[in-house]
Amino acid sequence: MGKKEEDEIIRIAKKMDKMAQKKNGAGALDLLKELRSIPMTLELLQSTRIGMSVNAIRKQSTDDEVTSLAKSLIKSWKKLLDEPGGGEKPSDEKRKEPTTPVSPSQGSPEAKEESSSSSNSSSKSEPAEVSTNTLINTFPRAPSTSDSIRIKCRELLANALQAGDDYIAIGADCDELGAQIEEVIFQEFKNTDMKYKNRVRSRISNLKDMKNPNLRRTVLCGSVTPERMARMTAEEMASDELKEMRKNLTKEAVRDHQMATTGGTQTDLFTCGKCKGKCCTYTQVQTRSADEPMTTFVFCNECGNRWKFC
Repeated sequence: MGKKEEDEIIRIAKKMDKMAQKKNGAGALDLLKELRSIPMTLELLQSTRIGMSVNAIRKQSTDDEVTSLAKSLIKSWKKLLDEPGGGEKPSDEKRKEPTTPVSPSQGSPEAKEESSSSSNSSSKSEPAEVSTNTLINTFPRAPSTSDSIRIKCRELLANALQAGDDYIAIGADCDELGAQIEEVIFQEFKNTDMKYKNRVRSRISNLKDMKNPNLRRTVLCGSVTPERMARMTAEEMASDELKEMRKNLTKEAVRDHQMATTGGTQTDLFTCGKCKGKCCTYTQVQTRSADEPMTTFVFCNECGNRWKFC
């Protein structure tokens, strides 16, 4: 039954993602009603990430009924995260089973140790049910601090992680994640000087960037660890769009440099702006659309100055 429900939710999520990409919400209401009829569990919520799909539809849709139903679903799912233990009852019952009297020697130290080890093994076998924040539990909790600057930085980092609603669907503890990122930064600089503050500011600005949601999601999901996030460079944190732009600019710069230094035709028609010499070599390349004039790259053979014009 659980597998069938998961497949159904994944099917609905794919349809919603396509609707959000095409900005066409036709049929979204029917899909939301289908979701409402499916008994949702914390495990299904985290494995399917349906919350992100529903939230995307909520933002795109102009239909009040769709928006209202989407908000209602997200609110009800958030209660699963807020419940103590998020579904620990089955785990609690299993913990109680090993403690049931099985022999008259229960009160002996040996019996207590055996019971304790059985309880621990039971809790380890079901890490997904022990806590709602299973991703965060894979990292040691950050030690507390009384430094007002550090506390403020932790709050700002947590707020940046909550910039979107992804943390609700993922079930991440943003306060703990922010504290872990700040702890790594502080341990690197050992104080709260300007370098420390600049590092924190760069994390906050990139996590809050609505054009770069993937960075925030990877941190919330645990794909990027707090330690990794604390040390990433600006280039590593950049959005896919910005990375592609930088890549194209680098290619163009390399191409311009190569065109200006290799081959070409010698001429005395150009005057160097630096040495005023006329011994130059030029190359013409169609760098823009076909109806645009060619770009001329000029190289001064006397002083090595390079320039281009259209």
